[in-house]
Amino acid sequence: MTFPTSGFPLGAPAAPVRTQSAVAPGVDLFRVRHGKATEGYTVTVLMPNGRDHGTQLQAEAKAIEVQTAGQSPTVLEFTRPEVADDPARVYYAVRVGMWTLKQKAEADKVVAELKKAGIRAITDYLGDDGFESTGPWDMRVLMVDPGAFRGSYQASVGASVAARETTSSMSRRLKALAGVNGGFFNIHTAKNYQGDPVGISVVGGRLLSEAVPGRSAVVLKGRKATITELTSVTTVDTGTGTATAVQGVNRAAATDELVVYTEEFGQKTPADDGTEAVIDASGRVIAIRQAGYAVPRGTWVLHGRGVAADWVLANVTEGATLRLSTKVTDLRTQKTVALTPETHIVGGGVGLVRNGRINVTAKVNGHASVNMVLRRHPRTMVGVTKSGGLILATVDGRRPGATVGASMVEAAQLMRWLGARQAINLDGGGSTAMVVRHKLVNTPSDGAERTIGDALFITP
Repeated sequence: MTFPTSGFPLGAPAAPVRTQSAVAPGVDLFRVRHGKATEGYTVTVLMPNGRDHGTQLQAEAKAIEVQTAGQSPTVLEFTRPEVADDPARVYYAVRVGMWTLKQKAEADKVVAELKKAGIRAITDYLGDDGFESTGPWDMRVLMVDPGAFRGSYQASVGASVAARETTSSMSRRLKALAGVNGGFFNIHTAKNYQGDPVGISVVGGRLLSEAVPGRSAVVLKGRKATITELTSVTTVDTGTGTATAVQGVNRAAATDELVVYTEEFGQKTPADDGTEAVIDASGRVIAIRQAGYAVPRGTWVLHGRGVAADWVLANVTEGATLRLSTKVTDLRTQKTVALTPETHIVGGGVGLVRNGRINVTAKVNGHASVNMVLRRHPRTMVGVTKSGGLILATVDGRRPGATVGASMVEAAQLMRWLGARQAINLDGGGSTAMVVRHKLVNTPSDGAERTIGDALFITP
């Protein structure tokens, strides 16, 4: 694998500044920098829904409020660009003033004055808004040559599924050469369950989180990586010959759902008035209990809530034998993904490149908003080249004057430029992290490394 010789795809057309270092045979790390800071700050007025954009009617009404408060607003029309599965959409924003990078305090004063008038607003760095930018961009890129690398790829959820852990901590646990943070995790659940990946997670052939049907993922087997869309089906057979669907794996159950907890869950099951069956490795039911207890080592727990709890009580008895079946299907080939000990899967956030062409699938992946598609953020991306090489890339962001991050479309442009034939976006923002020999090599936007749900590693 070779680093591209063409100019950087964003900003002014020119070759980027880059440095290269060897991580291991067949694994190279690049730092890539391009562009310069020319954007400053504006004040963006928030709409009634708390967002920085809205309809034309909302924007015009808000502009009148701002004008009444003694400021001079501008109503800005802009387009959230078309993506592969969602058309372009027009929105409106209300802005006040324009200041240089060194004049942020002046913008802050206007925000304070508007607050006194009962108007919510934010100091907004123009490099983040997704419109034309001169940068700068600061990237880290790991390139794995399939002809020279002799290690393998693995996923990790750290010490457990439910708990969050840093990428560098997971790296030490695996004795990895390098890696990046994985997919999105569930911040909208109880704090002690927030490590749960939002979407599919397979570690060592074990399904630890179910797929959201049709969402992007990277499938790892040994030192082969494949990017595709997946679905998963989990069923339980009580011996009656009829399989019953399980809705979730290692997550809090919604009303009337049946959920499985594996020993990797690492927390007590939710105390949600549900009913549980504890099943040993042979499939024998060793206990029926109320919800809210640990998953004993060497067992799995079938947890029912509401109607599903009634089903457990009616269909599962102590001493009976249950059979749990899991099937993961590649939606591009319609073939079953064999869950062998070599199989690892990390769910992505958004598809970026498909068969060498930019193909941003934001809607099916739940990220078709202005904030996710248009605005620039730190990004973590993974791609596979035509020859089967692996590309792991991060672009730092949210650091005015230092690096602006990338929009979804820009992330796709970057991965295509790097040579990816297939590529997806992983979790970004403050989660973006790349480690080499357990050491963080990028600069997280939070100022420190964030704890996350899962990660993807290159191992010896």
